[in-house]
Amino acid sequence: MEGERPLPAQSAADCGRGDVHPCRHNEGDGVPGRGSTGWGTVPLLSQIGVGGLLEVIGGMLMLLGLFTRPVAFILAGEMAVAYWQVHAPESAWPTMTGGVSAALYCFVWLYFSAVGAGPWSLDAVRSSRGQSALST
Repeated sequence: MEGERPLPAQSAADCGRGDVHPCRHNEGDGVPGRGSTGWGTVPLLSQIGVGGLLEVIGGMLMLLGLFTRPVAFILAGEMAVAYWQVHAPESAWPTMTGGVSAALYCFVWLYFSAVGAGPWSLDAVRSSRGQSALST
């Protein structure tokens, strides 16, 4: 793997996941949005509020491909907590509890934390600038 160039498809998948992830939180008890409690907002320092901030800010960073590895690792942890805290106590099977998206996002973010951003990302621009500064 050393020296291999990431595929442009990796960048496209990175953008796709980053674009959809902030919207996913607003499906349930979202930061502002329609949730099971009705219209309104939740306290920012509550667990749901922090989760919403992580998803919105982390999703935007993933969309840009900026700080991809650490952000993806944090988002994977958030999705693991969401799955084990909300869905797993009901049943071990994600399809039975509505936890499919939390489980899927957890593994997608773990993948991106392992491989990093693709060539069409701000991380790639940052690393190429660092390489050119070192070579001069």
